[in-house]
Amino acid sequence: MLIIVLMYICICNAITERQVQEAVSNGAKSLCDLQGQLGVASCCGCCADTAKEYLPGGAYQDQPMIAAPLTPIVEPAANDTVIPAIPFERVVCRA
Repeated sequence: MLIIVLMYICICNAITERQVQEAVSNGAKSLCDLQGQLGVASCCGCCADTAKEYLPGGAYQDQPMIAAPLTPIVEPAANDTVIPAIPFERVVCRA
């Protein structure tokens, strides 16, 4: 059994710790970079301090990433119907 815990950094935009860590590993160096790449801290702003801790010099900068599974945790059953993917556009709220 594989259990994965997702830590949400930004509840408003459903941004996880892993997404913030990936953005930092891909070159994000400031909160402005994270806002531009992910939309973190662009709504209510409550997550800004936490998000900054993942940037270089922050308390969580060297925290290891949790590996995500490459396959679904639950396999579809034989009688499951296939639901076509629905196009999704990211909605970012601005204060």
